[in-house]
Amino acid sequence: MKQSQLIKGVLEGCVLATVAQGEVYGYQLIQALRQHGFDALVGGTLYPLLAKLEKNGDVVSTVKPSPDGPARKYYTLTPQGRTTLQAFDQQWTQLKTNVDQIIAEVNLDDQN
Repeated sequence: MKQSQLIKGVLEGCVLATVAQGEVYGYQLIQALRQHGFDALVGGTLYPLLAKLEKNGDVVSTVKPSPDGPARKYYTLTPQGRTTLQAFDQQWTQLKTNVDQIIAEVNLDDQN
């Protein structure tokens, strides 16, 4: 299974968690996620997700001037976004527990 298939299911929660740490613009967000192992993440994946999160009311954006060029769109988490993030955390914890239990039942070193 390709890692990209697994990542798609958790990227939204990871984006919310990163935005929850403080106001961030798109490129900063990509860099932060890459630092945590999302090496293949590109704007073509992130920006539509941010638009969806904004449409759903989980984040809000504000355009601010940039000292380095054009204005930037900064994203912040809304109270609803915090609730969505908490739900993701609960679901992720349960899923991880379930998968860990299944994998623990198999001795991967003995498989041919």
